[in-house]
Amino acid sequence: MPTIDRRTFLKLMGLSATVSGAGLLSACDNKSAPVTASVTETANISDDFYDLPMSGNVRILHTTDFHGQLQPVYFREPNVNLGVGDALGRPPHLVGNKLLKAMNLNAGTAESYAYTYLDFENAAAKYGKMGGFPQMKTLLDRLRKQAGGQQNTITLDGGDLWQGSGTSLWTRGVDMVEASNILGIDVMVGHWEFTYRENEVLSNVSLFKGDFIGQNVRIKEDSLMDENYSTLVEQFDGRGMYDEDEGYAFQPYVIKEINGAKICIVGQAFPRTGNANPPEFFPDWSFGLREDDMIELVEMIREEEKPDAIVLLSHNGMDVDIKMAERVPGLNAVFGGHTHDGVPRPISVKNIEGHDCWVTNAGSNGKFLGVMDFDIADGKVKGMKYNMLPILADELPADQEMQAYIDQMRSTVYDKNIIESRVKEKYFNESRLGKTYAEILDEKLAIADRVLYRRGNFMGTWDQVLCNALREEYSADIAMSAGVRWGTTTLKGDWITMEDVMTQCALTYGETYVSEMTGHDLLNILEQVADNLFDPDPYLQSGGDMVRVGGMDYTIDPNKPLYERITDARLDNGHLIEADKTYKVAGWAQVNRTPDGRLMWDVVHDYIVRNKGKDNVLKLPKINHPKLVNVVSNPGIADYPGEAT
Repeated sequence: MPTIDRRTFLKLMGLSATVSGAGLLSACDNKSAPVTASVTETANISDDFYDLPMSGNVRILHTTDFHGQLQPVYFREPNVNLGVGDALGRPPHLVGNKLLKAMNLNAGTAESYAYTYLDFENAAAKYGKMGGFPQMKTLLDRLRKQAGGQQNTITLDGGDLWQGSGTSLWTRGVDMVEASNILGIDVMVGHWEFTYRENEVLSNVSLFKGDFIGQNVRIKEDSLMDENYSTLVEQFDGRGMYDEDEGYAFQPYVIKEINGAKICIVGQAFPRTGNANPPEFFPDWSFGLREDDMIELVEMIREEEKPDAIVLLSHNGMDVDIKMAERVPGLNAVFGGHTHDGVPRPISVKNIEGHDCWVTNAGSNGKFLGVMDFDIADGKVKGMKYNMLPILADELPADQEMQAYIDQMRSTVYDKNIIESRVKEKYFNESRLGKTYAEILDEKLAIADRVLYRRGNFMGTWDQVLCNALREEYSADIAMSAGVRWGTTTLKGDWITMEDVMTQCALTYGETYVSEMTGHDLLNILEQVADNLFDPDPYLQSGGDMVRVGGMDYTIDPNKPLYERITDARLDNGHLIEADKTYKVAGWAQVNRTPDGRLMWDVVHDYIVRNKGKDNVLKLPKINHPKLVNVVSNPGIADYPGEAT
């Protein structure tokens, strides 16, 4: 087939929960401002479920962590989300009924389905899938109209937009950029966006019609003097070299004039991108929390720009955002992402100047839309009101323009020239040649024998499928899979499709591997990952979940210090893991090196097809749930399927 360039390819692809609670919430940066108080509880979806008249004169609309999901999905919320230190018992570390009680919501409602795991199968059957770009576009347009027009609104995206699906992988995120332009996203930050090559990131930023910002993404000192990097950024009109003197790769903030008010949005990319993802993808950029720089930047903005409000668009994770909001003066609100926390009400914190700031997080996979209205007058925030709206796909008609774009994009033929021009040659799979993206992704592999989910601090059923596939591929004793929080849910009795597999595996370093590892090294890895998750200081956490381990059981006490949390690690056959014994360990998504094994989605595809029964059902005989110790009093755990004390 003929070679096709980028531009030709693009042409071819052609609950309303009103915040309340005077004790929890107050208007940000203005102690005398009014506090809005009510949470709508809905058992049946009313005609006015999505009616939200403007309260004030500026409306900020917030989405985050779509992870490549253009179409409606099922996504089960966690039954384990443990908080430690100051986060113990504080949202988002509440699950199930404890979360509902804290948010004044009832079980058995649409809100319960959206925010918790409770009665998930029955609720999913009743309320259907959630999210979807066509449905989100319909709701955004409605809320913009209710605000008096799009000119009175700003639409923010908190990152992890371009990664997480087969089509985003094959198009190198272009499908999501084009869709976000139709959606009307004005400003965004990044994390998994940086796991494409630098030239692909810069190309996507140039294609994006909004502002791509991040005060904590810097050009490395050597790269500032590198002619190759200068040549690269020149190809994209200087993007990637926003400020050579300060070393900013992208603009650190943006000012928007909205309905007579001056709103500043400061960007914060995921600070640990440099060690959580392979540095080979971004050799010229560095990342970090850079709190001191944030404080200095906000102070400069206050003095020189004199905005009416300053908000942080963040991919820190909610616990980190709460700490940063306490320590950075001048922020009115934080619109957060990364940790996929669907929290109906913002957390109000006081900064070091004694002013209040609201910290929010809008979940993931397009399940929610955060809406914050500001009443601004005389250069001050007089009042604020926040709503989190669940996106129930069956209750929102699909936007025709968006749906047409998605349908056309998915009708693109999987072509060798297109794939190899964007991805490593090994990604090309000849068996898919000549099929459309939709035909590939719609392939039915097996029927799920239970709900397959991934979200939660410890082992999920989808994680077990991945680990089983790795162990079988390499005849390994143990398999390890990263505790990432993306990956949609498959219902019991539904067909597992190739699209389901790709939502678990679609990333740019999906190669698998097998290695020999001593028991000592294996347990050290588990300890170090646990410390990233359960260190009491949020600034030392990575924001993910515990590494998933197949073929092995262990006991963990999250409250213990580093190297004391993991005990009684045993193989499935009951044999104790011995420190000086060597084990065969399989895995994927290596950060520090690129292995040579087959791609994870092909490994998982073949495992599912080989292991389904005559009735087409894939059965999971065992789930490697670790035993949890000293957690039963923690409100971040409920209905744990393993042993917990």
